Amino acid sequence: MKNYTGDVMNFEMAAEMAAADTGVEVVSVVTDDDVAVQDSLYTAGRRGVGVTVLVEKLAGAAAEEGRNLADVAEVAKRVNGNGRSMGMALTSCVVPAAGRPTFDLPENEIEIGIGIHGEPGRRRVPLVPAAQVAELLVEPILTDLDFKGGDGVLAFVNGMGATPMLELYLMYNEVAKILDKAGVTVVRSLVGPYITSLDMAGCSVTLLKLDDELLRLWDAPVRTPGLRWGI
Repeated sequence: MKNYTGDVMNFEMAAEMAAADTGVEVVSVVTDDDVAVQDSLYTAGRRGVGVTVLVEKLAGAAAEEGRNLADVAEVAKRVNGNGRSMGMALTSCVVPAAGRPTFDLPENEIEIGIGIHGEPGRRRVPLVPAAQVAELLVEPILTDLDFKGGDGVLAFVNGMGATPMLELYLMYNEVAKILDKAGVTVVRSLVGPYITSLDMAGCSVTLLKLDDELLRLWDAPVRTPGLRWGI
C-alpha cells in the first residue's frame, strides 16, 4: 500500500477483516519512495509513488514462484527500500467530483514534486527544456540514495496521465544521459503511463537498485493489462 493516511487505514482494516472472517494471513508493505516530501498534509512521511508498480511486478513474480508470504513480503520491502522517485507536472488534474483543477498552475511554470493524487509539489519553477526538467527530477534521487555500482538500476519514466509517449521517451533519453554522466548503469527500463493522476500532464522518474534476484524477477514472464513480456 502507498503511504497515504487513507490508504494505510483502509488496507489495515481490510487485513483485519480478512483475518477475522476467513483466517487469511496478511502482511502489509508500505511504499514510500517519493523524495519530494518528508511529510505533508496527505501522508505521514514520504508518499508512495512510482515504486509501487515495481513492487507489484517483482513481488508478484516471487509469488508466482510459489514462495511463502514472508518471502514475498521481503522482496516487496527490498524493492521499496532500494527505489526512489520524483515527479513533475505541467498541469493539475481535475477530480471529477470537484470539477476544477486541484491547484492553479500558470502556463509558463511547472510544479516539481507532485503526488499521484494531484497533490501540489514542493516548488514551482519557470518552464524549462526537457534536459533541465530531467535534472530537476534525477538529481534529488541521486542525492538521496547511491545508485552507482552493483548490478545496475531499473530506470522508470512514468506518464502522469496526459503526456504523450513521444514526450515520455524524449524525457527518458535525457534521464539516461544524466545517469550515464553520473556513472549509474541502466540495465532495464520502463516507459509509459503506469501510475497516473487522471488528466495531469507531467511525468515522474523512478530508479531502482537491482541485484541478481531482482533482475531475474523483473525478467520473469508477466501477462497483465499493464505489463506483458516473456509469454
